[in-house]
Amino acid sequence: MSTRETLILIPGLLCDAALWAHQVIGLSDLVDVHVADIADDNTMETMAAAILDYAPDNFALAGLSMGGYVAQEIMRQEPGRVTHLGLLDTNARADLPEQSETRKALMAEADAGHFDAIAPKLLPKLVNAAHAQDPAIAKVVLQMAERVGVDGFINQQNAILNRVDGRPDLAKIDCPTLVLCGADDAMTPPSVHQEMVDGIGANATLTVIPDCGHLSPLEQPDAVTAAMRAWLGRS
Repeated sequence: MSTRETLILIPGLLCDAALWAHQVIGLSDLVDVHVADIADDNTMETMAAAILDYAPDNFALAGLSMGGYVAQEIMRQEPGRVTHLGLLDTNARADLPEQSETRKALMAEADAGHFDAIAPKLLPKLVNAAHAQDPAIAKVVLQMAERVGVDGFINQQNAILNRVDGRPDLAKIDCPTLVLCGADDAMTPPSVHQEMVDGIGANATLTVIPDCGHLSPLEQPDAVTAAMRAWLGRS
């Protein structure tokens, strides 16, 4: 059995392990990397509990977007087990009413048999303008969505809709925390990441990646992997 630390990576909505492909390779000399599958549960609490069930006693943890919500829930359930926390392109706030209505409309569209149209519609919000025109990046995004599928999408949206406002819990985080986002992230802009850093305090550092939207590990893999290597080196 390996004695090295484990890093658990949690993907975002309609994403899977392909989101973290560069980081899995680029961090594997430092840690044993595992990418969580969160398509089968429909609450943040059960997603977090499922990860904790198989995680080692102590581990590093990073999540992007919805994965960041799950990571925050893990910190509420078992904070003492997490040695390093990464919150990428995410938010500590609950949905605003208009965001919830948008989610419900997308769920209805998927339920009506139009799931194939959802990922192409979301693509310009998920990556910056230049990357939306990059066939390689677009292909990865669309293929991830296809693998997650309708049921996974509905489960994930239900979990996001019902998540709690995590801002009051930020001050309890006491491990080295990387807060990272794309400078062009239209869904969770740098301002909400600064809010998380302010809430966590001295244990948190903010990294903003230029020329990058919401899917930073895919859009700027080298920069994200470098930031994560530096974060894992903190103790």
